[in-house]
Amino acid sequence: MRTIGLIGGMSWESSAHYYRIINQEVRRRLGGTHSAKSVMVSLDFAEIARLHRVGEWDALAKHMATAARDATRRAAVPS
Repeated sequence: MRTIGLIGGMSWESSAHYYRIINQEVRRRLGGTHSAKSVMVSLDFAEIARLHRVGEWDALAKHMATAARDATRRAAVPS
């Protein structure tokens, strides 16, 4: 099974919702006590909202790209 890299923290509620859906689907497909292999890079939404509010689009893009690279790098590590 491959490891999924997720970016969480746009709201902790949505992160928990997506995590639940992913694991429910893995369990449905594989049965038993299977769950998804995943890593989540969770952001502080207050910082994302602040950058959005003040129009710091380059900084916001850099923040998101860094999170995506982190999630990809962590998901790629063999277990």
